[in-house]
Amino acid sequence: MTPLEFDQRHLWHPYTNVVKPGPTFRVREAEGASFTLDDGTRLIDGMSSWWCMLHGHRNPHITGAIHAQLDRLPHVMFGGLTHDPAIELGQMLLDMTPASLQRIFYCDSGSVAVEVAMKMAVQFQHATGHPERQKFVTIKSGYHGDTWKAMSVCDPDTGMHHLFKGALAVETFVPKPPIRLGQDWIEDEAQNGLGALREALETNPNLAGFVLEPIVQGTGGMYFYHPEYLKQARALCDAHGVLLIFDEIATGFGRTGKLFATEFTNIEPDILCLGKALTGGHISFACTMTNDRVAEGIGNGAPGVFMHGPTFMANPLACAAAKASLELLAQNNWQAQTASIEAQLRDELAPARDLPQVADVRVLGGIAVIEMQHSVSADHAHGLARDTGVYLRPFGRNIYTMPPFICTQDEISKISAALLHLAEAL
Repeated sequence: MTPLEFDQRHLWHPYTNVVKPGPTFRVREAEGASFTLDDGTRLIDGMSSWWCMLHGHRNPHITGAIHAQLDRLPHVMFGGLTHDPAIELGQMLLDMTPASLQRIFYCDSGSVAVEVAMKMAVQFQHATGHPERQKFVTIKSGYHGDTWKAMSVCDPDTGMHHLFKGALAVETFVPKPPIRLGQDWIEDEAQNGLGALREALETNPNLAGFVLEPIVQGTGGMYFYHPEYLKQARALCDAHGVLLIFDEIATGFGRTGKLFATEFTNIEPDILCLGKALTGGHISFACTMTNDRVAEGIGNGAPGVFMHGPTFMANPLACAAAKASLELLAQNNWQAQTASIEAQLRDELAPARDLPQVADVRVLGGIAVIEMQHSVSADHAHGLARDTGVYLRPFGRNIYTMPPFICTQDEISKISAALLHLAEAL
């Protein structure tokens, strides 16, 4: 049995049918913006390996930090113990995130960060005299992870978790913000989506929090919406005692052209979820941040302690990787990197607007999307990767890229050409 045959027979890949597993490339090594297959084929990673590999594969600054930490302290439990990587990373995070977010809870992955955020919201409400507030409101077409509670706030109909609809807790969904980023704001709540949110908050006194991806909905369709929605949602949540939770797992650390999508607004969430690019894609890690009001509300209520504690919480290797990644953000001038990528993608993808099968072309920071009139096949796109020299994995009707920030202009041009080729071929 060859290695690939073993893989297809025994290893279960994400969102894959084990009966018909589809094509799989065997990756031998990776460096910079590309990875190399077992036959020597080199492919540009147009996905940043699911949006996390900001500084490229095997970045020497990050791998060096991991190696150095490995020789000192690979892991120690965080219960009753601490270590310098966790403390130093926390100091860096406080310097770059919204000022009100002063408490940091380290997590294993982005999906777990959402679970933690939802547990924080429920426990805060319970601790402050509102034990009935155990439910959540969210917007349709959202995606917040594959773990159990996180699935309950993913889109129940069009999302990938509709199969579990009957088993999951029933949450409240309102339409996604209808006014797109760049369009003129309309104050009429019947047209801007806030009327539905207001009604949900007024008619559901059991809501603990409002969970959403700010500005950019990722897996829900790569949809960009108006920041005014968030500003007015903040006021509505405050008026109804509901915590505002921002899932910035995909948008954080410069991906939208802002350090955080929150910066498109002048408001701050009660709870913020970060992950993916936190370690530059080198090791799984995430965090959930909150303000003193939430943290102290939990601490001053019964039972006082927050009821969550992962085994690998604040893993020193992950903390060291995250510190190194955040250092690179500053050293590499991420603003210039994303501005250059955005301008080049806008220019080079413009011809896609003239294709009859294309519904829309959207670019924001280091995100570019060609939305088709029809569904596209990831397997079909996979088969074209060797021809284009770029690895892309479309979903739904979207052919998209989130390239590593370190891509050269030539590499971005190859990614653009691959997107256009897929738009014509799929």
